[in-house]
Amino acid sequence: MGNKPELLVPAGSLKELEVYIAAGADAVLIGEAAYGMRLPGDFSLVDIAKAATYAHEHKAKIYVSITKLLHNEQLEELRHYVTELAKTGIDGIQFGDPAVLQTVREIAPQIPLHWNAEMTSTNYSTANYWGTKGASRVVLARELNMDEITDMQPMLKIESEVQVHGMTNIYHSKRRLVLSYMTHQGRPVDGGSLDKDRGLFLIEAERPDEKYPIYEDANGTHIMSSDDICILEDLHMLMAAGVGSFKIETLLKPLKYNETVIRTYRQAIDAYFQDPENYEFDDAWIENIRRVQDPERELSFGFFYKEQVY
Repeated sequence: MGNKPELLVPAGSLKELEVYIAAGADAVLIGEAAYGMRLPGDFSLVDIAKAATYAHEHKAKIYVSITKLLHNEQLEELRHYVTELAKTGIDGIQFGDPAVLQTVREIAPQIPLHWNAEMTSTNYSTANYWGTKGASRVVLARELNMDEITDMQPMLKIESEVQVHGMTNIYHSKRRLVLSYMTHQGRPVDGGSLDKDRGLFLIEAERPDEKYPIYEDANGTHIMSSDDICILEDLHMLMAAGVGSFKIETLLKPLKYNETVIRTYRQAIDAYFQDPENYEFDDAWIENIRRVQDPERELSFGFFYKEQVY
């Protein structure tokens, strides 16, 4: 039997972080919009230091997201940010841009690096390449199916992270698409916010029952899935395969919902590792989630049992 997988969740505030760790999260992903993409809230360097202290007191880890694409003028600023991050005692940095990897390896080589390239992390060879460059984990593409994920595990030379619950990003643009659309319609925003708290969504004419959350922030426009991944029923397959980290996406969800989901996945993970041979899925677990699930958002297997065509 392999090691118990980590249960990882993003948090948008110190309060959320405390609730999620109490619910059973082993690690918390945080950051700020100036450096990280699609985070539930901003953490200043001071708050990151507080988060690391609190997490370590409760035997949890803190990872910081530096996943945005960087431009030339931001590289010096990045060096300062990494220098200050190193003082906070964080346990890892999630990156997509190689500039982040190079900067961290030069300034703070003691900080583990997790490669997150969104939909392009689709095979073990590319993941292992980043391992040779200093990454200790790959965040696998959400478009991979169950067989691709499980079959890949013996070939990986670094740890893998898989999203097991929550909404996913289906489109991103650095352009201000919502602002442009509303302006074109003669509906000026007048300084109002178009961020994730506004509650905006898209509806396709062909599928009027599906709502796609959309928001804008410092990194542009983000369109999210109309359903929520929930692989709870087949979580044992990922555990048996040796996936190292399970991510529950908390973005655009109420605190109580996320707390319930985290506690439920915690129960399933602990039950499996208590006795893998005799593990049985408990229907009460999925019912716990269905009770708090938004009735307008379906629980689905995502791409776990689909073949994605790129």
